[in-house]
This record gives sequence, structure tokens and C-alpha cells, in this order.
Amino acid sequence: MRQLYFLLPGLSRKFACGGLWAELKTLALAQQICPAQVVTYRQREPDTLYLTDVLKQPSLEEAIFVISWGFDVRKLAQQLDAYNLVYHAHSSGYGFRLSPRIPIITVSRNTLGYWGQRSPHALLYYLPNQISDQFCHRHLDREIDLLVQARKSSTYLLNSLIPALQDHCRVRLVDTYIEDLSQLFNQAKVYLYDSAEYWAQQGVSEGFGLQPLEAIACGCQVFSSINGGLSDYLDPGFNCHKIAGYSLDFDVQRILKVIRSNQSSQVSDSLLAEYRTDNILQRLRIILREVNEFFDSQPHQHKPIPPLTSLHLARLRGQAFWRKLQGRLRRSS
Repeated sequence: MRQLYFLLPGLSRKFACGGLWAELKTLALAQQICPAQVVTYRQREPDTLYLTDVLKQPSLEEAIFVISWGFDVRKLAQQLDAYNLVYHAHSSGYGFRLSPRIPIITVSRNTLGYWGQRSPHALLYYLPNQISDQFCHRHLDREIDLLVQARKSSTYLLNSLIPALQDHCRVRLVDTYIEDLSQLFNQAKVYLYDSAEYWAQQGVSEGFGLQPLEAIACGCQVFSSINGGLSDYLDPGFNCHKIAGYSLDFDVQRILKVIRSNQSSQVSDSLLAEYRTDNILQRLRIILREVNEFFDSQPHQHKPIPPLTSLHLARLRGQAFWRKLQGRLRRSS
């Protein structure tokens, strides 16, 4: 197995987000399989490798650089074109294209489908994000009726739905970093998550949406948007409820009904097993083995499949149009 270098812009608080935590979790899993380290490229961090220094090292053909930070991927792919590269894809919709010599590992089937269409000749893999074992149903008293995290929440949720519910139930709005979200999820009856507006503003997709699944794992009832990677595992009417259901009054009615029922979410072990450590480690071993075999063989592969360019598609459309026209002419003669 080659050495893995996970490229991140930095590790300080200004880079803190779900993508950073997910990447560090993947790094920790990879370290159980092969040598793997963090390499930063925007900001130097204590006791951490820096990209400029790493590129001065010899024998980098025995390493694989893992790029993931969406807005930096195009530049990094160009900068590191001579090296073995893997793209660990979270969100989709950034607009760039990648060489088919770059394998793509996606965190959701939603993103897998995006790259299956956009990069049909690259190696593609699915490796979901990890749900830590601490996210489980602890059967605690649920003293919070309604839990909401302000970050990524829609204006509808914050300015209309929450005010309409506050007179009827106990609401906890979180707008700071929480060390142990699993404890909060076990104390809450209902968790609200509505990120569609946020990601529409960013112009990219919800890559995975970890919190709703973590809340479900803790027995919390979830009302959520179903955008992007959330559609991988959320099943409205079965393991969650769709938020922003036509009208404010209807949302309030449905949420209060769930709160008053005082029932925990019922989720199958098979759903959660897909996102637990054992399954992800098993998948990662297979993926890394195949990726290493690909880079072993790549120097001997001299005829890549022709790319699916705009010109090629235009030619195919023209040929299809000409065949249809010929058919009509034959039928009319």
C-alpha cells in the first residue's frame, strides 16, 4: 500500500466544518490500513507536514495525494498533475472536470451519480461518512422538545417556523460549537434540519448531511430537507419527516403531533450498519487495494478511452438527427 497524504488547507478553527471533521475521520480509518498523514497547503500547522516541503521529498511515486477541499480541487489537481491523485468527493456542483487518471471516492451515492455522469471514464467508488459509536440511543429522559442548530438553517426555519413553535414547546437553538452532540440528540424529541437554502446559496450540493443521521441513531425524530446527499438515507414517512411541507401551519401541526406522541425514532440496524466503522473499514481496504493496483498499472496504459467532450456529444446528436431524417425520407418515398 502506498503512503497516503490527505491534503487540507489547515487545521485551525477558521477551517472547522463538517468536511474537515469527516476528512480527519477518514484519515484515522486509513491509518488502520496503511501509512497516512495530514498535509496542509494554505496554513502551516504545528507538528504537521506542509505541501511545499513534501513535494521536495524523493520517491513520491510511492505516495498518493488525497484532495477533498472542493473550491481548491481544480488548482490542486493542476499543481499535482505529475503525481498519484485521488479525489475524495463530498459535495458536488463545483463545475470543474477531472482527468480520468484521478480515481474519485464519493461520500454519498448522490455524489457518486454526479461523477458517474461527469467523469464516466474515471474509477469511481462509494465510501460513506462514518457515524461514531457514541451516536446511539441511550434511553434518557428527553427534556428538549425541539433541537435546532442555527448554522445552515434556512430563513424559513429560523424566522417563521421556530417562532411559531416556541409558544407550544421547549425549543433549544444551538448557535455555538457543541463538544458532544450525541448527548443533545439523546435529550431531544425532535431535531429540525433544513439546509436546502444554504447549499443553494453556495451553488453546490449537501455532500452528506451527518447530523440528521446522527440524530436518528440517537432515537431523535427528524424533520429535514431532502437535498443532495441527505437523499441517500432519509426516507420521509419511514425514518424521518420532510420539513417545509407546503405551509407553515401544516409544518407546525405535524411537528407538534410528533412531539406529543413522545415516541423515539425507529430505525433498522441495517441502515446504521452501513455507516459504522466495521463496514467502512472493509470498503476502504477494497478501495485502496484497487486504487494501488490502478497506479501500479498506469505507466503501462497508453491508450485511455476517448473523453466524452462537447464536440463528441454534438457529433452523436448530429448522427442521430441524420438517421431520423433518413428514416422519415424513406417512409415518405
